[in-house]
Amino acid sequence: MIIFGVTVGIVLVVAVGLLVARKVDGDSTNFLVAGRSLALPLSAAGLMGQAVDSNATLGNTDLSAAFGFWAGASLPLGLGLCLLLTGVFFARRMNAMRLLTLPDYFRITYGRRVELVASVLMIFSFCILLAGNLVAGGFLFERFLGTSYTVGVLLILGVVLAYTVAGGMFSDAYTAFLQMIITVIGSAALLVWVAVSYGVTVPEGMGPFDLGQLTDSGQGATINWATLLALGVGDIVAIDFMQRIFSAKSPAVARRACFVAAAGTAVVGIPYALVALSSGAILGPDTEDPVLFELLDGVAPAGLAILVLSAIVAASCSTANGVVLGTAAVAVRNIVGFRLQESADGRDPLLRAVRVAFVPVVSIAVLFALRVPQTGILLTLAFDIMLATLAFPFILSHFWSRVTTAAAWAAIAVGLTVRVALFVLTPTIYGAENTLWYVDNTLVDPSFDGWPTFIAAGAALAAFVLTALVTSRAAEPEPVADAVEAEVAPAAGT
Repeated sequence: MIIFGVTVGIVLVVAVGLLVARKVDGDSTNFLVAGRSLALPLSAAGLMGQAVDSNATLGNTDLSAAFGFWAGASLPLGLGLCLLLTGVFFARRMNAMRLLTLPDYFRITYGRRVELVASVLMIFSFCILLAGNLVAGGFLFERFLGTSYTVGVLLILGVVLAYTVAGGMFSDAYTAFLQMIITVIGSAALLVWVAVSYGVTVPEGMGPFDLGQLTDSGQGATINWATLLALGVGDIVAIDFMQRIFSAKSPAVARRACFVAAAGTAVVGIPYALVALSSGAILGPDTEDPVLFELLDGVAPAGLAILVLSAIVAASCSTANGVVLGTAAVAVRNIVGFRLQESADGRDPLLRAVRVAFVPVVSIAVLFALRVPQTGILLTLAFDIMLATLAFPFILSHFWSRVTTAAAWAAIAVGLTVRVALFVLTPTIYGAENTLWYVDNTLVDPSFDGWPTFIAAGAALAAFVLTALVTSRAAEPEPVADAVEAEVAPAAGT
């Protein structure tokens, strides 16, 4: 019965995605940024859908149950912080620039070569993020449908591609609106059921007011703050977030959508963490991951299980949709170099190329999902890479007139080198075993976990600022918005 109910929800989402696909009308601008036409409800739902994914639900509950409230809640709260900062400082300007992809900004600000490197880093990072959402589908279908984990990963991927290939950002926006309604209702219903049936039980030292989780490294404070930093700042240079900001119909709508989505992300994420804290008292000490699946399988009423599982699938699909679309667009537009133009047969080659690029993008993500079947960890790792390489070249270019291309190169090179070196030396990744790439050594032990995020980010920031001071000429650069307007205007008329 449970899997039937979830299937009905999936079919409904796919049907909505396919119904609105006609809005694309063969135009790549419609496909990539919904014709820059999304009103506040759709914009906010899309942004929230990218934050409230399966990493921030399943990952949240697994980490909260194992390590305390702040270990899990730092995922949705970090993503909410990113949306808040983006709304305050970046959304209006980025929407006004009328870009198609985030690497367009790096090309205009720092040149074509930086654009290429930034694009590669974004694609790699977001394939990791996509993998984290495929992991949730793998576990869900393995548990409730009886498939293998690999088949479950492929099933959730097939659902996402079913409407993403057809409708692009339009399908993403409309399905995200439906998905977020399901997700908000599901998280609230789950918390109410636990509170009424069992009471919210907080193990000693693991609750939201046990601030040792934020002050004592022995209680995971370093990892928790690293998570908040990686998501709160590193996620600002997120392909999928910015794609939705570009899709809003005005700068004001883009800004307000960030604030609404930030609040919604917290409203959904906190109940999952509180439920996870109670899971030990409900299920006993031998609970296996994912904790939420254990709770829903045989303990929760069937109707509630269907609702919450549908919400998890919806959240996974919403994020995966945006990531697949965004990474494929970056691969085609910013690496291959396709621009807005019409071919001799009247078709849009950029649109066709993006659809073809879905194949290698999802292939890389499936590889990560099979190698690191962890929820939550992959989310943080994805934005840890962005924090160490691209976050400061992006952020400081909005406020400092002395940024230079050399400074961007320095930040990327130093941040990436330091982060990769510390990654391969550290035996754990945010508390999980490093099964991706670990070199056995006696220099670093698990107590160092979390510090690589701060060290790599600090090194990148220092490299950027020092290089900019040495290489800049104090003259004010050409305003980026003017440069974009000059570049985009001719293309928009084709």
